[in-house]
Amino acid sequence: MQEKIGFIGLGIMGQGMARNLLKAGFPLRVWNRTHSKTEQLVAEGATAASSPADVAAHCDIIITCVSDTPDVEAVLLHENGIIYGAAAGNLVIDCSTISPQATQRFAGILAQKGAHLLDAPVSGGSEGAAKGTLSIMVGGDEAQFSRALPIFQAMGKTITHVGPTGAGQTVKLVNQILVVVTMLGISEALLFAQAGGLDLAKVLTAVSGGAAGSWMLANRGPQVIQRDWRPGFTIDLQQKDLRLVLDTADALGVPALTTSTVFNLYRTLQQQGLGAEGNHALVKALENLAGLEISDGGKVGG
Repeated sequence: MQEKIGFIGLGIMGQGMARNLLKAGFPLRVWNRTHSKTEQLVAEGATAASSPADVAAHCDIIITCVSDTPDVEAVLLHENGIIYGAAAGNLVIDCSTISPQATQRFAGILAQKGAHLLDAPVSGGSEGAAKGTLSIMVGGDEAQFSRALPIFQAMGKTITHVGPTGAGQTVKLVNQILVVVTMLGISEALLFAQAGGLDLAKVLTAVSGGAAGSWMLANRGPQVIQRDWRPGFTIDLQQKDLRLVLDTADALGVPALTTSTVFNLYRTLQQQGLGAEGNHALVKALENLAGLEISDGGKVGG
C-alpha cells in the first residue's frame, strides 16, 4: 500500500519539491505558514492541511523544508506541531538546513513516540527543486533511508546515505563551504576579466569546460554577467547556513578562513538591504571594493 506523504514548507525549494512528488503520483497533504502558497498545489491535486499536526495525523511520512533551526522546532514541537499528530512508525524527513546537534535532539524526541527522523538537506537551488535534480544528503537509520528512497528519487538525482543522524546536516555544511568559496572565486575572476576589458560571455565559454568549471560557474556566472540577481538561494538564507558552518567549525576546532571572509562580505551586502538577492550577488561586495561594476559600463552606479 502506497504511503501517504505530507509536505510542510512551500518556499523557494519546497514548491518545486512538493510538485515533483505530486507528479510522481504520491498522495500529498500540504501546509505552509502563509496559506496562499498552498493554493497552486491544491489546484494540482494536493490536499490542504490545517496545521503540521493535521499533516502528521493523516500521513505516514512528513517532509519539512523550512528556513532555520527555530522554524523546524516550531513545526515539529510547538503548538499544533507534528509531534501532536505523529504516531509510532511515522517518518519525518527534514530537508531544511539546520544545526546537526538540534537534529539529533529532534530525533530523540520523535523516538519517544516511536517515530523516526531522517535529516536530508538538499542542494541544487530552485532550479534543481523544480527539475527534480537535487542532491540529497541523508543522515539516519539505513532501513528508514530505504523506505524513503522512492520519495527522494522523485525530488532528486544524487541521493546519498552519508551516515547516522546529523551526518546529513554536516555534509550540507561541507556543501555550503564549497558553494560560497567557489562563488568568491567566480566573483574575483569575473571582476578581473572586466577590468582586463574582456568579453565576459566568451570568458565563460572558454573556462567552463576546463578545470575551472563548476555548477556555480555554469549557473550563476551568466546571471552575474546579466546582472540578474533573482535568487536560487538568497543571501539571507546563505548567511544562516554560514553561521551554522562557523559555529560548527568553532566547536570542531577547524579553521574556516575563506568561509568567514565570505560571511563578512555578505554582511556588508545585508547592511545595504540586499539580503533577498541571490547568493551570487556576492560579487557586488567585491565591486564595491574595486569601484568597478561587471557590465558594459565601468564605475559603480555609472
